[in-house]
Amino acid sequence: MGKATGALLGLAIGDAIGRVTEFKSVEEIAAVEPDWRRLPLPTKALVTDDTQMTLALARGLRTALARGPLTPLRLERPVREEFVDWWRSPQNNRAPGMTCLRACERLSHEKYRWQQASDVGSKGCGANMRVAPVGLIRELDARQLSGAAQLQSALTHGHPTALAASDLTAHAVRKLAEGVPPAGLPAVLRAYALASRERYDEFWLGDLAARWYGASPQAVLARGWDDCLKVLDQLQSALAAPDLEADPCLATGEGWVAEEAFGTGLLCFLLLPDDPVAAVRRAAYSSGDSDSLACLTGAFAGAHHGEAAWPQEWVERIEHRDELLELGALWD
Repeated sequence: MGKATGALLGLAIGDAIGRVTEFKSVEEIAAVEPDWRRLPLPTKALVTDDTQMTLALARGLRTALARGPLTPLRLERPVREEFVDWWRSPQNNRAPGMTCLRACERLSHEKYRWQQASDVGSKGCGANMRVAPVGLIRELDARQLSGAAQLQSALTHGHPTALAASDLTAHAVRKLAEGVPPAGLPAVLRAYALASRERYDEFWLGDLAARWYGASPQAVLARGWDDCLKVLDQLQSALAAPDLEADPCLATGEGWVAEEAFGTGLLCFLLLPDDPVAAVRRAAYSSGDSDSLACLTGAFAGAHHGEAAWPQEWVERIEHRDELLELGALWD
């Protein structure tokens, strides 16, 4: 079925479609392409920082796993190196987020422990737009998956909501790849969020919480999970009265922040669970952070359907195709 390959290709395809529509209103998009169902993949299908950072994380994960079972130190070292390489790359000119840029600059200095480099005030979607590879590695147990998802977020985005949304996004990818039916996914995710609300894993996060303000690490992290539970409520309301013609950002948010990117990306997939191409088009044809939304939608759809979800002529054109296929094959 190629679930890992499908997810990696899907996120890059969504990213490339949304790259053209990001920063545009629905009206501005409609002036060029009136029908969202016909939104094209550009002839030169370039991706943004979303796919670039996903590949950086994926490379770091591959290196870490080649050294043994996944642990915090084994993950942090190669992912930190990959993020810094991305920050230094001349190809890092695809409208990258300021939080990622500032945090990666700090990560480039050995004097900073990663907990010091993290921006604990930011819950931008850069935390979870890149997390899909964590959910695709079947050898990770539940604690490793959660810990790795939160740690990779916290290297740049240390806000509790960023950690929670990254964890929830990786969990959604894992469950879809395992065959959970799309209609049943929101209930699975709600149960996971409720069970995770006050679970601060010091083994994976160390003393990150020393930079938070609150009664306890558990209480602060609970607020992040509550943000995710709120967006799951909005998702359920939108699915109860589905409107394919409405801008999805009106239901679950524009996606500039992590929990909204998760919610709106998932909404677009769940509105069109049997039509992955239409789902990424719907996500990209939106008023918010269109490339990140379509990137997440593509990851969800690809994890569910596998690599057959995507037209071969699109796959042939996507930037970084060979590396996406190589990593997909590794984890399939």
